Order: sequence, then structure tokens, then C-alpha cells
Amino acid sequence: MRFLFLALLLSVATIANGQQKVYDFNPRCKQAFDAIMALRIEDGKALLQTEKQEHPDNLIPYFLDNYADFFPLFFNEDPQEYANRKKSRNERLNKMAEGPDNSPYFLYTQAAIKFQWAMIKVKYGEKWDAVWEIRKAYITLKDNQRRFPQFQPNNMLLGTMQTVFGTIPEGYKWITNILGLKGSLRQGMTTLQSFIDSSAPTAMLFKDESYYYYCYLKLFIENKPEDVWQFIQRKQLDTKNNYLFALMVGNLALNNQKASMGIKVLTERNDSAEYADIEYHNYLFGLLKLTRLDKDANIYLEKFIRNFKGKFYVKEALQRLSWYYYLQGNMEAANKYREQILSRGNTETDADKQALKEAKSGKWPDPLLLKTRLLSDGGFFNDALKLLQSKKAADFPQMEGKLEYAYRLGRIYDELGMDDKAINMYEATIKVGTNRPEYFAARASLQMAYIYEKRHDKAKALQYFQTCLDMKGHDYKNSLDQRSKAGIQRVNGN
Repeated sequence: MRFLFLALLLSVATIANGQQKVYDFNPRCKQAFDAIMALRIEDGKALLQTEKQEHPDNLIPYFLDNYADFFPLFFNEDPQEYANRKKSRNERLNKMAEGPDNSPYFLYTQAAIKFQWAMIKVKYGEKWDAVWEIRKAYITLKDNQRRFPQFQPNNMLLGTMQTVFGTIPEGYKWITNILGLKGSLRQGMTTLQSFIDSSAPTAMLFKDESYYYYCYLKLFIENKPEDVWQFIQRKQLDTKNNYLFALMVGNLALNNQKASMGIKVLTERNDSAEYADIEYHNYLFGLLKLTRLDKDANIYLEKFIRNFKGKFYVKEALQRLSWYYYLQGNMEAANKYREQILSRGNTETDADKQALKEAKSGKWPDPLLLKTRLLSDGGFFNDALKLLQSKKAADFPQMEGKLEYAYRLGRIYDELGMDDKAINMYEATIKVGTNRPEYFAARASLQMAYIYEKRHDKAKALQYFQTCLDMKGHDYKNSLDQRSKAGIQRVNGN
């Protein structure tokens, strides 16, 4: 009996000494999380260190440490930093497993850490490890959802994963089938939307993170740009003092023909020293400015090429630099950057693949068509249209030039709301370019499908989404296929 009494006293003493682990997302942790999500990473880490000292039993600061590592590793791709921090993955997972397993944070924190490391591993060329990491995260989240169905953060990550799993291009579908990763666009976005709409205290903690996933999926998967910009305005996202939001809006603007908005956001953001150094900013800002044909676009792209230690986006940035100097008439600099495309970076993205293909071809684009492309990509449609209207298809001697002329004119008409004129040019592009290696015919098919989807013409929308999928061997194949597959799911209501 005395032994049992002493054991009880020791147990009480252990709790009193703070050795029983807890998941306490207290105000200081929330403040640290907000700082990290705004990319004021050192400020956030300082708050976490204070929390660890004052409440050594609290596991949330160690969970949030993973966010503090994630953003620099993901954006900057520094191999040395990756080597230094890689061991922290297992350490943090072990730390999270010390907490009480009757808490919804027990499995959620472990799943979130695995999810983040999956994205990191993709950036460092560990694709198979990344796939298995995603599988582990997904299974862990599904288990947590079964145990704690009312725990809202489950829906944030599960909805994001299910949306992406449901739109994997056919060439990669076997991976998700083997690994048991299932989802659909409709189910995933509904799940994520339920999180966005939730006012539960646990949902409020992760709102900023959820907005990031939501905006990207709305634009790139659901193809609802108007919804994205309305959402950003409605939520009044602070792009001045939240660097992550500024980068997100800049990227969305670049991919939705709103370069002026992207340039404005990145120019007006708070660039004080408390924010992390993110080299991706220079890449993004340089690309945005180049679409406006700004004379200083090269400055930012050269900074990126000089300081970035990773491999993603490098070939594309070098291609854009070569274009910049080509349009300036400086062929010495243009050729210098083009030659670097052959040896630097990787080809994981469709844009990087296309940059390498162009560099190997030895051909330079037609200057007028190149200016038209850049202006159109940036949303400067009237300027681009003026350039094209000074020419006709017969003015371009090569079939590639004639094809691009038709496609660019179609895109401009499309963006200016002249749908019938756009359809005529898209049809011409598809007729001539279906079996060619350029992406123009495939993208024209995708844009035709979008027009008919907007018109609620289900049969024709499905026809042109499928036409895009059926085209083989062209540039941007994976990204265009994913958008087409997402379109088919939308139209069919899946």
C-alpha cells in the first residue's frame, strides 16, 4: 500500500513539474504562428523559444518549428540548409508522439509535418520519398478524421489532398492507384470549403494557411479566377504586411493575366528586415515586369539567377533573360543566358522543359510574336492586339509562326470577351496544330472548352477538354492535361 501511495505521489510530482506533455495552442503560439505565416520567421521563432522556456511541456512550439523550416526550404531550395535541417523531421514526429493520444492534435500534427516534408522533398529531387510521405500524411489524417470528426483542421488538409488526387494527369494515375490515394475535385473542394466557412476555434487558428490552398486550387484546378479575386477582396488579405500573401497574389496575378496587380502588390509590400529573404520574389517580380516589357525586368531575374541555390524555375528564368536581351538587340547577352539553360536547373516543371527545348532548337522566336506573348501573358491585351493587327498570318514564313499568330489572336479575343472571334481563331489553331509539338493547339482546345463550359454547353465543353487530353507530345502536356481533367470533373459534377 505504501508503495502505491509513493507511486501516486511521484505521478503527481511529475505532472506538477510540467513533464506531462500537452498541445496548448495558446495566444503566444498563435502570435508566433501568425508571424511565421507572414514570413516574419525570426520573430516567430523568438516567441516559440520563449514559450519553450516557460512551458516546456507544450508541444505546439515544436510543431510550429516545422513551419519555420518549411518556408525557407521550400522557396529557397538551399541544398546545404536541407542537409542541415533534414534530421529535424524525425525529431519533430517523435516529439509530437510524446503527447496524449486522446488529443486530435496527436495525429494531426504528425500528418501536417509529413505533408510539409512531402512538398519539401519534391523540391530536392526526392520524388518517391515525397509520394510515400504524402501517403503517410493522408492515412494519418483519415485516421484522425475517424477518431475526431469534428476537428476542423482535418478538413483543410484532406480537402486539399482530395482535390489534387482527383485531378492527377493520366500519366501519373497509376501512382495514386497503387498508393490508395483517392479523391475528387468536387469532394475535395467541398471539404475545404467547409473548413473555410467554419467558425470553430480550431479552424480560426489555421485560416491563413487555408486561404493559401484555397486560392491556388480555385484558380489552377477549378478555373474560377473571378472567385479567387472576389475571395481575396472579401477576406481583405493583408498583402502589405503578410509577405506570403504578397507572393501568393503576385503568382496568381502572373498566371491570370493581371501583371499590373502583381507588380503593385510586390512593390507596395512591407520590405523591412524582419521578413525572410525569399529569392523566389526576384523570379516572380522579374517575370511580372517582363510581361510589361519593363526596362528593369532583367535586374530581378539576374538577382534570382545569381543568388538562388535551387533547381526549379532556373531554366525558365534564364529563358526569360535571354528573351529580354534578344528584344533589346543584345545577342551577346541573349546567347550567354541561353547557353546556361543547357547546364543549369532541372526540368521538373513544364516551363523549364519548354525552356530547355527552345534552347536546344537554336531558334529564336519572332520578335513581334514574342512581344505579343509577353504583353498578353501580363494582361495588356489592347497593346498586344495592336501589335498583331499590324500583321497577318501570311507575313510569317514558317508554319510555327502562322500557328502562333492564330493562337495568340484567339487568346486576346478570348480575354477581351470576344468569344465568337476567339472560337474562330482557336478552331484554326486546332486544325493546323493538332499533330505538331507546340502547345498552341492543346491550349486552344482547353480555352475552347472553357468558353463552352461558361456557356453551359456540356457536350462541347467535354469534347474540347477531351481533345486537349488526346493530343500527345506537346509542350506543357502535364499541366494542360491536369486542367482538362479537372474541367471534365467539373462539367460532369464529380
